Amino acid sequence: MASITIRKLDDRVKARLRLRAARHGRSMEEEAREIIAKAVIETRAPTSNLYDAIRKIVEPLGGIELELPLRVTGREPPRFDQDDDVGARHKRARRGRSA
Repeated sequence: MASITIRKLDDRVKARLRLRAARHGRSMEEEAREIIAKAVIETRAPTSNLYDAIRKIVEPLGGIELELPLRVTGREPPRFDQDDDVGARHKRARRGRSA
């Protein structure tokens, strides 16, 4: 079995550990082992699926209905392969002024 040493433990924490151990009829060492074992066992991995995590919270409340806005067609993307783009018009306009 492994052993550990805990340094710089606050005196108030040690006193509370001693009282807790006494309430459970154990030594401080045994109480500390029990606390550490429970803490390690009860630690669970965070939920990796955000949808499931939110649903777990909201579902007992009756869920949430959201109105989704209608999707509309966006504007046409710019075309850079045509000579009639804004940059080309600007260049032609500048050439005309300087001549």
